[in-house]
Amino acid sequence: MQIYLVGGAVRDALLGLPVQDRDWVVVGATPEAMLAQGYLAVGRDFPVFLHPQTHEEYALARTERKTARGYHGFAFHTAPDVTLEQDLARRDLTINSIAISEDTVKTSASFDINSAALIDPWGGQQDLRAKVFRHVTDAFREDPVRVLRVARFAARFADFGVAPETMNLMRDMVRRGEVDALVAERVWQELARGLMEHTPSRMFEVLRDCGALQRLLPEVDRLWSAPRPAQRRPKSDAGAHLMQVLNLSAQLEAPLPVRFACLTHDLDNGNVKRLKDLCARLRVPTECRELAEVVAREHDHILGSGALDAEALVHLLERCDAFRKPQRFAQVLQACECTARAREGVENGGYPQRERLLQTLACAQQVARNSIATDAISTGAAGPRIGEMIHQARVAAVAASLPSAGA
Repeated sequence: MQIYLVGGAVRDALLGLPVQDRDWVVVGATPEAMLAQGYLAVGRDFPVFLHPQTHEEYALARTERKTARGYHGFAFHTAPDVTLEQDLARRDLTINSIAISEDTVKTSASFDINSAALIDPWGGQQDLRAKVFRHVTDAFREDPVRVLRVARFAARFADFGVAPETMNLMRDMVRRGEVDALVAERVWQELARGLMEHTPSRMFEVLRDCGALQRLLPEVDRLWSAPRPAQRRPKSDAGAHLMQVLNLSAQLEAPLPVRFACLTHDLDNGNVKRLKDLCARLRVPTECRELAEVVAREHDHILGSGALDAEALVHLLERCDAFRKPQRFAQVLQACECTARAREGVENGGYPQRERLLQTLACAQQVARNSIATDAISTGAAGPRIGEMIHQARVAAVAASLPSAGA
């Protein structure tokens, strides 16, 4: 039995990056042998085991054979005679097809990346130096998720480019309809991971370049040709504007719901039907969907909130559900800040709307809702009338706090 560290851990170590998760391949073993040594079987589709002490994943070396379209259309073969080179050949990119012996890894806290123990049959080290994403074999085309993975890696390693032959292969996969067979959950998983990378715009550039964006996210792809309102940027800049917004969200280290709201903020120019359709199709989590809907509907009103009077400001807070969900409202403002700062000429500017609206919310929150409701009930008021009284009290409190109140 021989054990090797493979994939992302070796890649990141070679790049001088922190190694997070470690994946292992076991050659020359059987499931029975693994169980006998105390490993816990967890793989459903093929034999994967958890180490009894570290709980890291150990997979038996395997080969794959395409049996049907889509992500799940594979038959896997594991046996003691499957070699490490055969296992590495089934992987997506050369930079993820480098292995190193377990014995070398265990000799030091961080393994020697110059060690002769490195096994690199597909030239992954050379592609790392050249900063190129290159597929290992033509078997790449058998798994459409790999199109999304390459795009996600581009968002993580923004200075890497896709090899021309790999881009041509991805385009052919799109033309043949392979990406159409992807299940919604897997598309969302890869999309979410790409949004959380350092340069999320690169993911969408690669997906657009190979044609997959139009198939998976036609609502977003359409932004490169759809007209925008006259008061905004020219229509030719709509897609470029979106890429700037996404990168700003990464610079601000925004959470996933904010980044998704940035991605979708301009889909309908205030009408969220197209956004709702996208979220339903990809089964987007509720937290992301609800925040995105508020941002899509209100980001222009928030941008222009400096000109609103007290009545309009309170209405804006109510539409954003800021009184019930103040933490979400803070995320709404963060997304809106990204959209505003990405506009031409203010990329590095401030965002006074955030502080002003948070102060307005704090002021309106000081209204004693319970006391107003109790007094109203004592006079026979009920239902909508009580809500209106609370609303008017909030408007009065906000009006008194505005700079012009004492003029």
